Amino acid sequence: MTNWAARLFARAIDRNLRDIGVTSGMLPVFFALGEGAWLSQKALTKSAGIEQPTMAATLLRMERDGLIERRADPEDRRSRLIGLTPAAMEKAVRVRQAVGAVNGLALETLTDAERAHYLALLEKIVSSLQDSLSDEG
Repeated sequence: MTNWAARLFARAIDRNLRDIGVTSGMLPVFFALGEGAWLSQKALTKSAGIEQPTMAATLLRMERDGLIERRADPEDRRSRLIGLTPAAMEKAVRVRQAVGAVNGLALETLTDAERAHYLALLEKIVSSLQDSLSDEG
């Protein structure tokens, strides 16, 4: 059921993002950088909890589409920081709204108590999975 729900969420979110020119695979970058932050690729990868090759491919697509830019890290000139372009910053508001609409739709049939309980349980599940995966590295 979790896998099915995840696939349905992704499809619904992708549908809502299509007109914005963004895909659900780009969401971790938008969420990490949407408030104007500039992060290294390593920090973005860690923040998103995805593999480095996946992040590299996502960033290449986003750079091709004019959504991110790279600049020298003032603390370490050998390193590059990644930030959203002004055009992507404008899209970030619409991205949050599109995701929020899907989350709202998914939770609308739950009572306030059920919603709170569901989110608390989901937080425990995510924490448990993160802990088990961090034991690997």
